[in-house]
Amino acid sequence: MKVIFLQDVKGTAKKGEVKEVSDGYARNFLLGKGLAVEANAKNMNLLEGKKSSEQHKADVAKQEALDSAAKAKGKKVVIRCKAGQGGKLFGSVTAGNVADVVKEQLGIAIDKKKVSLSTEIKAFGTYTAELKFHAGISEKITVEVVEE
Repeated sequence: MKVIFLQDVKGTAKKGEVKEVSDGYARNFLLGKGLAVEANAKNMNLLEGKKSSEQHKADVAKQEALDSAAKAKGKKVVIRCKAGQGGKLFGSVTAGNVADVVKEQLGIAIDKKKVSLSTEIKAFGTYTAELKFHAGISEKITVEVVEE
């Protein structure tokens, strides 16, 4: 019997795969527990629709990442920080701070986990940060830290 897997079944198939399995295994285990459905014309059309929808979403996300990367290419952001005596910063500038400033100054929303700093920023100066938008799509920006 041909079935479409709705969930991963260890040792048998992954979600979305269409496989030929024995009738007893299909009826008693897979269909009974809701792990798979019979691969008839209706279910095959639904599977194709889901796959094309997922592909479209992935294409849209990649295009948005490319647009954001183009917007950030070669840009510079300025972070103003308070400092104590001797020009040392109170604390340090983190990836979260850089993400907030990128959103504010460049209009690009990015998660702080996707910001990679070249070194720790604990003093005034110019630094490099890498913004990772999507798999294989990243851009370097300049981060300038100045006194408030």
